[in-house]
Amino acid sequence: MHEATERPYVLHMFTSTPQMSPFDVNMAADAGYQILVPYCNVDIDSVVQLTQDAIFSRGPKGVSRTGIFIGGRDVMLAADMLERARNAMVPPFEVSVFADPSGAYTTAAALVALAEKHLKAVHNVGFDGKRLLILGGTGAVGRVAAAMAASLGADVAVASHSSQSRATQVSDEINRRFDIATSGVATGTPEHLHRELARAEIVFATAAAGVQVMTATDLAHAKHLLIAADVNAVPPEGIAGVHVMDDGKPLAGAARPDAIGIGALAIGNVKYQAEHRLFLRMRTGGKPVYLGFPEAFDEARVIVAGQDS
Repeated sequence: MHEATERPYVLHMFTSTPQMSPFDVNMAADAGYQILVPYCNVDIDSVVQLTQDAIFSRGPKGVSRTGIFIGGRDVMLAADMLERARNAMVPPFEVSVFADPSGAYTTAAALVALAEKHLKAVHNVGFDGKRLLILGGTGAVGRVAAAMAASLGADVAVASHSSQSRATQVSDEINRRFDIATSGVATGTPEHLHRELARAEIVFATAAAGVQVMTATDLAHAKHLLIAADVNAVPPEGIAGVHVMDDGKPLAGAARPDAIGIGALAIGNVKYQAEHRLFLRMRTGGKPVYLGFPEAFDEARVIVAGQDS
């Protein structure tokens, strides 16, 4: 039997947290990886040695059946770890690397891609010049969605329920890291939230599961709202009136009759497909690939484009 076909598909899974996500382990197994090895509490200084241990032990043919996944909860750290792993390669000893901390890259990609699709289909516009308010924007998904939408020309406001200083801190971090322009806003009081909703044309809810960040009363203040999208699948709904299965459904209670909602399971369906496809691309592509949030967004765009074909 040919040497390459005898060797199992091995995935080394790095996380800076105490545990690797069971979700990602399942996804990797379903994409065809046969041996899954988690490495927990990995710091960035360990990435080079771990990567080189993985690439030099199987030979040039074996590395084609070896991959590295980077999880954790810190989206910036995961991006740094992806780059550190990439720089540790010594061709032809080179393996594919995929980063998706807390699923934030693929979730944000699905969120932005679906919003982009429905903006065009219903309102015949894109993100360019539109005011986007991200409630719970200081978390992992909110940060990545902010970077993606800002790169498409949106005027992004990263909202914090806790304080203006926290919102400004995260906005500044995003801006420095991705060379974009976002702003930080506080939404901790009804007055502050209503002020920001009055300016918003798009609202994303990316807060913790089970937390409602926008009530029916709040919704009435969003006079210019085109789309509201919510990644929370745990009751109560993050945005009142946006149900988990909604995929471009008219938003009940909105000031504009043409406002629509995108729910968590519609987003999750695209997220799941994107993560599965990226694992498959890493395992079957035939050459090393490095997959972060730009690649996740490209994949999500392809998926949503194919939904209507």
